[in-house]
Amino acid sequence: MQIQEISEQVQGQAALIQQTRDEISKVIIGQDQLIDRLLTALLCNNHVLIEGLPGLAKTLAVTTLAQATGTDFKRIQFTPDLLPGDLLGTLIYNPKSGEFTVKKGPLFANLILADEINRAPAKVQSALLEAMQERQITIGDTSFSLEEPFMVLATQNPVEQEGTYPLPEAQVDRFMFKLKVDYPSKAEELAIMRARSINPTDQVTPVISPADILALRRLTTTIYLDPTLEEYIVNLVDATRNPGHYKLDIGPFIQFGASPRATIFLAQAARGTALLAGRGYVTPQDIKTIALDVLRHRLLLTYEAEAEEISSDELIGRLLATVEVP
Repeated sequence: MQIQEISEQVQGQAALIQQTRDEISKVIIGQDQLIDRLLTALLCNNHVLIEGLPGLAKTLAVTTLAQATGTDFKRIQFTPDLLPGDLLGTLIYNPKSGEFTVKKGPLFANLILADEINRAPAKVQSALLEAMQERQITIGDTSFSLEEPFMVLATQNPVEQEGTYPLPEAQVDRFMFKLKVDYPSKAEELAIMRARSINPTDQVTPVISPADILALRRLTTTIYLDPTLEEYIVNLVDATRNPGHYKLDIGPFIQFGASPRATIFLAQAARGTALLAGRGYVTPQDIKTIALDVLRHRLLLTYEAEAEEISSDELIGRLLATVEVP
């Protein structure tokens, strides 16, 4: 398929994407980047981890996305006493028939909000792994395929660490993005206050269907990614493992670099970003735009970095400024 043909198809879908954006923005004010990343992950068939202080509309953003997309939505509040069966479902014995029947858990939905995911123990968090990666759930001896679209959006609070459990590295790596939600500006906060005073319960109208989402996902995979940009993506990820090859002095601060999954997600997210921008091709800026959110949770820092209070965001900033752009 030629770039011109892809661009025409993208332009044909631009109105639908903008309507979805506008509908979500009725409720979520001043979090444009959060909205774009959620839509990008949805288009790329992947999951999102959202970190931010209480009251910054993390849960509301996910709920609004579900309403605007007309998808089946389930919210799971993660707590220390949660069990894997509370997510997946369980087998129930019927004494009359002498048979077991399956009672499906809340993971059998399109959009899953895992609220405060780090408050549940590792056994419960790992129960999500099969669903997130394999798109199936096993109860007893039977595996059930999850209906598409399927997307896990997890939130965590970065300050109240008492009674929390660090997410396993294998699980963190399965999230395409780790988003950090910050305070709104003064102007945005004023707009939020006025909007809530006038209409505290905005109704969101579904403007895009699950079938539309699947069609947009197919279109996303056709977005043109030039071979030179593919090499740029590989160089960015390789620079997290071998920074000295790119004249970067950040080696002492990185214990382990990003996995190959980062390369795959960078390419997918760049295509999704191009589609949201109404283009049929990826630009270097598309890659730079999403690189921080794709890479920040994939770098394992050394004690030296912690001692010098150097964050993964700062290291990725140096990397983006140094690795040559084609």
